[in-house]
Amino acid sequence: QVQLVESGGGLVQPGGSLRLSCAASGLTFSTYAMSWYRQAPGNERELVAGITSYGGVTNYVDSVKGRFTISRDNAKNTVYLQMNSLKPEDTAVYYCRARRGRTRDYWGKGTLVTVSS
Repeated sequence: QVQLVESGGGLVQPGGSLRLSCAASGLTFSTYAMSWYRQAPGNERELVAGITSYGGVTNYVDSVKGRFTISRDNAKNTVYLQMNSLKPEDTAVYYCRARRGRTRDYWGKGTLVTVSS
């Protein structure tokens, strides 16, 4: 039974920081590429950041480059998203995704991030 559990969301003021965590179980974590997506009301779900299984390559959507950092700890079966200099437009439900090839694809249930003064 594969399970991805996000945590770390909450309410933060503009300019503040949050660190999201996604704990994975039921899979061989080190063989999966991991990513963070977000979805705001009225918007499509968008890819925010991705990281390869070995952690050597990362990608970010332009709107978060320089502010967000994705990382992983394969020994802890956990992927992180460090979010700095948060803006109101970062408000969304953030989802963790695990992928391997074209057949294995799993999603977490999401954690809400609200950036507001």
